[in-house]
Amino acid sequence: MGKAGYLGPKATFTHLAVQAILPQLEHIPYYTIPACIDAVANGEIEYGVVPVENALEGSVNLTWDYVIHEKRLPIVGEIVTPIRQHLMVHPNHAKRWKEVEMIYSHSHAIAQCHKFLHGQFSNVPLEDTTSTAFAAKYVKEHPERMIAAIANELAAKEYGLTIVQEDIHDYDHNTTKFVVLHRQGTSLPVDFGNITNYKTTLMVTLPSDQAGALHQVLSAFSWRQLNLSKIESCPMKTGLGNYFFILDINQSLDEVLIPGAIAELEALGCAVYILGSYPCFSTD
Repeated sequence: MGKAGYLGPKATFTHLAVQAILPQLEHIPYYTIPACIDAVANGEIEYGVVPVENALEGSVNLTWDYVIHEKRLPIVGEIVTPIRQHLMVHPNHAKRWKEVEMIYSHSHAIAQCHKFLHGQFSNVPLEDTTSTAFAAKYVKEHPERMIAAIANELAAKEYGLTIVQEDIHDYDHNTTKFVVLHRQGTSLPVDFGNITNYKTTLMVTLPSDQAGALHQVLSAFSWRQLNLSKIESCPMKTGLGNYFFILDINQSLDEVLIPGAIAELEALGCAVYILGSYPCFSTD
């Protein structure tokens, strides 16, 4: 049986995404995003699933930094998962949940529940954890403490916690985007019936000190009627003002249009790298 790694522990939103798209593989949790990416690069697992963007909080910079600067692995899939956040406590404290003395969760989850936390627990300290599931696991392991976690329903079941307030997130249409990485760029072993669309992701570095370079880059896609669903600047880590751009094109890599755009960009003095061309899935 093949293996798919994800940001753990068990019952993270990443775990939910893996279960939905790669149910036939063995699922291996990793406690950090770099550890999961390293496992793919080292051949310990075939596929790695890591978060790259949240609809409310924006990009997960750690993922892009590691994929671009440390282990540049091909993207072979994208998964979009709806996010529902719940407040949960140890069953021993279910009747006294309003008396909790500290609330644990991932920083993004805490930010996504700002209105609820400000209204109900404005004087309660909030503690960041590496994942929402880790927060739930921590609450389970410390039944003597009056603490709570913000996590998903799977985490409550996995760690035996009681959900005392459902859907405490500020916005109902929150989603998180994950990418699937593979060392050789091998296609996903999935049922292709649930594909929503295809994408091609490019990394583009502009020529230095050339006026209007970004406009010229965008024009190369515009006149070919290639729809860009995302353009994001990221620091090159070589000094202030030095950036590269990540571009998502809403179609798979073809033989004419995208290669033609890439050739035009290179003629302008840009450096272009194809990060992947892949199917996109939704777990709705």
